[in-house]
Amino acid sequence: MRTSAMAVGTLTGLTAILAGCADVRPLNLAIAVPSAYDQAAKAKPSEPLRTDWWRSFGSPELTALVAQAQMGNLDIATAIANIEQAQAGITIARAPLFPQIDGDVSAQRARAASATGRVGRGRATYGLSASASYEIDFWGKNSQALASARSSEAASRFDRDTVELTAIANVADAYFSILAAQDRLRIARENVASASRIMALINNQLKAGTATSLQVAQQQSLLDQQRASIPPLELSVAQNKAAVALLVGKPPALVDIKGGGLGRLRVPVVAAGLPSQLLTRRPDIAAAEASLMASHQDALSARAAQFPSISLTGQGGVQSAALKSLFDPASGFYSIAAGLTQPIFDGGTLRGNVERANGVQSAQVAAYRKTVVQAFVDVENALAAVRQYARQEALQQAVVISSRKAYSISEQQLREGTVDLVTVLQTEQTLFNAQDTLIQVKLLRLQALISLHQALGGGWTASAAQMP
Repeated sequence: MRTSAMAVGTLTGLTAILAGCADVRPLNLAIAVPSAYDQAAKAKPSEPLRTDWWRSFGSPELTALVAQAQMGNLDIATAIANIEQAQAGITIARAPLFPQIDGDVSAQRARAASATGRVGRGRATYGLSASASYEIDFWGKNSQALASARSSEAASRFDRDTVELTAIANVADAYFSILAAQDRLRIARENVASASRIMALINNQLKAGTATSLQVAQQQSLLDQQRASIPPLELSVAQNKAAVALLVGKPPALVDIKGGGLGRLRVPVVAAGLPSQLLTRRPDIAAAEASLMASHQDALSARAAQFPSISLTGQGGVQSAALKSLFDPASGFYSIAAGLTQPIFDGGTLRGNVERANGVQSAQVAAYRKTVVQAFVDVENALAAVRQYARQEALQQAVVISSRKAYSISEQQLREGTVDLVTVLQTEQTLFNAQDTLIQVKLLRLQALISLHQALGGGWTASAAQMP
């Protein structure tokens, strides 16, 4: 009967193993990687971006703000706390791989009544013992759980790097918006002064009888429009300064930003390199891959939980009715046991855990693929934006030059009385709009360059992320 029971147990275990081998879905990460970007001029490898890529814009103030963000950004601080939680998770997951040892010290005194109803004398018992238990990780349930915890910790490190890259890009974006708003403010104030000068000329002509009240009203309307454009620009400066303050983790009143205009910035040239390089240069891709590996290891651990568990237990110590004889050889005791437990019926809990782990893994596979595809899309969009905004800026610069020339001529002819006021108004409005549009296009081009640096990973490397 003992042999038959062992055979049944062995058959049950083998059946569970064979059934469990097919439980976990294999990973299929095949992703089509293009040989070149559609929007890139040339398809050739490039050196990694500078890790301090924001310095390439040539603004010491921006560099100082980025340094403050790296130290004080609250999203980065939250991401660092998440790393600490993940590291604690590794410690917790590692614990089952070691024996669990407990100590016990006891002192007991008891008194019981006899069958005749008489109360006996009290009896004391003293004990000192230690117990140990250990589950042999034969199927890898605990080791896979530890591997999952390590992968999750790696993912949290990559997430921190993604948050830092995003924070730096947002600082640069908001800072450039401040500079653009300052430029637009300067131009709006110059336009107010220019419109006021024309207004004075028209008033003089009105007094001389060569201009009408309608012409005065038209110029006054244009002058009022320019004045009305100033408050929104001042609001934009204030709001973007507040945005930078939040990004560096300080109240706006404690952050001093001088700015000065977009003209002080350099426009860096960025080489996109090959699409295949992108897979190792973006922290969000690395985070998605690590999360995927964690989900796969969780699935393996859930599968292993279906198999028999082998445990070893032991206990030893001393016990005596007299404290003075507690450590006598005759007071010692011990016990050693080994056990094998095979789940037979649990209502589908273990199977459900495997199916749920498989579902999480499938979701992580889709998330990983989406992250990779999104990375390619980000680079393509940024490359297209950089090229098109550079082209638009050159064309808009030509518009400003020609509009300024036309306005200068019309203003001179107005002084000489050889041009009608409608022409002056048109050239004036055209110049004002052209100047404002040029600043906005310059900002869009710089923001596209920020997006390109961010899309290419900002000089990130996995080896740097794994540094303690």
